[in-house]
Amino acid sequence: MTSRSRHPDDNSAGQAVPGTASAELLRSEPGARPRALVLSAGLVSAGAVALAVGALMPVVRGGSPGFTAAPLLVVLALAPAVAVLYAVSTGRPGLTAGLVLGLTALAPGRLLLDLQLLADGSLAARPELFLADRLLALPPAGPGLWPLVAGHLLTLAAGAFAAGTARDEAELAGELDGHRRWRLLGPVLGVAGGIGLLLAPLGSGNAYLLAKNAFEGPTVAMAGYLLLAALLPLTVLVAVSSPSAGVGKGGFAGAGLAALAVGMPPVVAGLVVDRLSVAPGSVLVTVAGLGLFGLAFTRFDVAEAGEAVTGDLAGEARLPGLFWWRLATGGLALLAAAAAVAGALTPVLTANGETPVPETPSRWLLLGAAVVLAVPALFVFVPRLSAFARGVVAATWAGVVLAGAAVLSAALSVTEDKAVDPALFGVDLPLPLPDKVGYSAGPGVTWTFVALALAAVAALAAVITGVVERDDSDDGGMDEPRANGAVLTPVVAAAVLAIAAFGTPVFTAPGYTAPGLWSDFGAASWGLLGALAVVLGLYALVVRSRPIAAAAALAGAALVLGLRAAELSLVGSEYDGSSAGIGFWLALGAAVVSLVAAGMAVVGSRRSE
Repeated sequence: MTSRSRHPDDNSAGQAVPGTASAELLRSEPGARPRALVLSAGLVSAGAVALAVGALMPVVRGGSPGFTAAPLLVVLALAPAVAVLYAVSTGRPGLTAGLVLGLTALAPGRLLLDLQLLADGSLAARPELFLADRLLALPPAGPGLWPLVAGHLLTLAAGAFAAGTARDEAELAGELDGHRRWRLLGPVLGVAGGIGLLLAPLGSGNAYLLAKNAFEGPTVAMAGYLLLAALLPLTVLVAVSSPSAGVGKGGFAGAGLAALAVGMPPVVAGLVVDRLSVAPGSVLVTVAGLGLFGLAFTRFDVAEAGEAVTGDLAGEARLPGLFWWRLATGGLALLAAAAAVAGALTPVLTANGETPVPETPSRWLLLGAAVVLAVPALFVFVPRLSAFARGVVAATWAGVVLAGAAVLSAALSVTEDKAVDPALFGVDLPLPLPDKVGYSAGPGVTWTFVALALAAVAALAAVITGVVERDDSDDGGMDEPRANGAVLTPVVAAAVLAIAAFGTPVFTAPGYTAPGLWSDFGAASWGLLGALAVVLGLYALVVRSRPIAAAAALAGAALVLGLRAAELSLVGSEYDGSSAGIGFWLALGAAVVSLVAAGMAVVGSRRSE
């Protein structure tokens, strides 16, 4: 029995019945593990107190924060514990478990950010805890660091006791209702917050605080930001997929509060500290945190037709329909393509002196990726072709990842050893420094970052649009035919070829070393890995998809593989003596096999009708 077929008087599964008081955010649910919930709430509370104590003490011996941040940090530390205790005291086990698990999921990343203060506090961009006023080499950790570490560990321990209750609530709830409109905004916010975590947390004109993005920062902090960027959207996806509305809402609220604890302090620091400025990264994280917390106050399941909805204003609100989701998908994809064009045509590097600026051949691959994404995006606006084009866009965004990583890798390899001009920071240092030389990142790098972010959001919008398309169909697509089983053979063959195509060089040239997956792994290899993961994921979904969806996924995969093969002409032509490598033929072969499988998916389904 699903939540949609359950009788309105049957509340045994813990689901809210639209139109009743139980549909409110904080509703009464039957708890299965009260002792475990009380223990997890106690651990979260103890962890919150430890985090608050750590905020009141110096985290670096002899150092001090850049502004009076203790009141803000104490509020951010205690607010989640207050929410958890309120949920426990009012008998909402699902909401309590979701809150704890949302906080627990982001605790490892937050722990690593704090441990950067132990590894080398002078490199940590944490002005709310420590801002140096002189040159320091490996400053010793202060007494406040250890309560912060203990607070994160206690939060992690709390999650172990809340997991059982969340599982019980999900089992009691049964199957997830097919109409999940408000839930679908969560992944968009999760991805936006994850992108913000990869950007620089703040702007700095202070010589003692170098604000860098996640990839350029110190190792421990980089690991923390990367972990947070991966776990935030993953936590939201788990909350979206939970059959229990209480667990889902709690997961949103917990993840949102944890994101606010990471994003809000840099925003405030940028506003009040001299020579610091607000950066888009922290603003994105803060907005995502507020949005996720706000979603916890909405109805997660749409009311059935004919049901009167009273006493819950969130239940009467309607999320934008299919037209608007398609508009968002096509619009975001076109914006990503436009940003990729700007990244390809504007300078990726600028010289700090008289040094000539080297060209970046990968920019032409980024231009090709923009075309591959923009063309199907245009057809998303055509009603009869929208479903197919939307499926293609869900694949071709990976081309921007493939090319964008190559462009950023080229810029990083040239700029990573540049000298710094101290005059830019408005300070006079006692030691003589070399003249300003080398290269700086140009506007092309910024546009490429923007293209990567927009492409990721466009891909997520395309996936959500597919869910809404199935929700809007008469039977949710459950009884529609699936792609013909004969497609499995070419799909497996294409997958094998694709793995080899992304792992071997498309072209060879004297003095050129191509980035790889198994050797010479570098920054550009992440683009290869990301594109390969998308292609393989599409192949895995083909057999379970409807014919049109399967054909769109295969066509999109073929375009990505074609872009990989086009690297021979777009990039290889910039190198003297270049010639086709084995990767070119493998990519070409995988693209052809994918197109054949797409044709088989459509033709086979028609014959079976």
